[in-house]
Amino acid sequence: MSATVPALGVDEAALQAHLDDLTDEAITIIREVATECENPVLLFSGGKDSAVLLHLALLAFAPARLPFPVLHVDTGHNFPEVIEYRDQLVRDWNVRLVVASVQESIDQGRVVEDTGPRASRNRLQSVTLLDALAEHGFDAAFGGGRRDEDKARAKERILSFRDRMGRWDPRQQRPEPWALLNARIRKGEHLRAFPLSNWTEVDVWNYIARHSVPLPSIYYSHTRTVVERDGMLLSVGGPVVLESGEQPFDAVVRYRTVGDASCTGAVRSDAATIAQVIAEVAAARITERGATRADDTFSESAMEDRKKEGYF
Repeated sequence: MSATVPALGVDEAALQAHLDDLTDEAITIIREVATECENPVLLFSGGKDSAVLLHLALLAFAPARLPFPVLHVDTGHNFPEVIEYRDQLVRDWNVRLVVASVQESIDQGRVVEDTGPRASRNRLQSVTLLDALAEHGFDAAFGGGRRDEDKARAKERILSFRDRMGRWDPRQQRPEPWALLNARIRKGEHLRAFPLSNWTEVDVWNYIARHSVPLPSIYYSHTRTVVERDGMLLSVGGPVVLESGEQPFDAVVRYRTVGDASCTGAVRSDAATIAQVIAEVAAARITERGATRADDTFSESAMEDRKKEGYF
């Protein structure tokens, strides 16, 4: 086990105690939901939060094998490094992987793909996810959402209940006094569970440092061919199509979050180690989604609108 890398100006012992508290809380949530629900699944994007969540789930049930599978909603517009990482991780950690394909949803006529140079499949994931939950009978889905990511996330409970249509209604969520969780659901409903709700981006990175959690290489500084569009650096190639007048260029960047490559931007960064990333994140004044996800800037209520449609 590697030592936690302290954030700037933070006492290391206090940071360790804080991280231990968050870890204990997350493991307790995972165990409680797995006990009360019949057929849970863990949502896995290949990003840092889902990697930490999976690591916590493995700790929760060690030395036994993880008693539920992981589900990846594959948009078909992934970063190659992330898919390679996903496949390697499920082999190394001996977990069952279920892949739900947005391309299959398109082929079946379940969703209609946008066209044009700014088209993205990100919003199409909701239908694919809900179809996969129904097909496999999953009644609970663990996710890596954190309250500090977005104002719509901030109003989430740890247990987020969805109706028979998979929709989220903030007025129908249950209170959670004294950290008491009620995971009971009616037939046909399901819930999303967020064990990392009270974590911050720095907390996630400190956990990664402490437990040597592997991540896709794009989370660290590298040279990449990008194009600047609407203040974001998008990776050239794959789903990103150059518009008239746009000029690609090489830049030293890294990614703070992983998502559909058509709408996930990189940030200029020389942070090539975990310690450097933690220092960089500790000094940041905007969340990773706010800085690098075009789909979250579509409107003031973009995240909440997608959640009501069944999005994660």
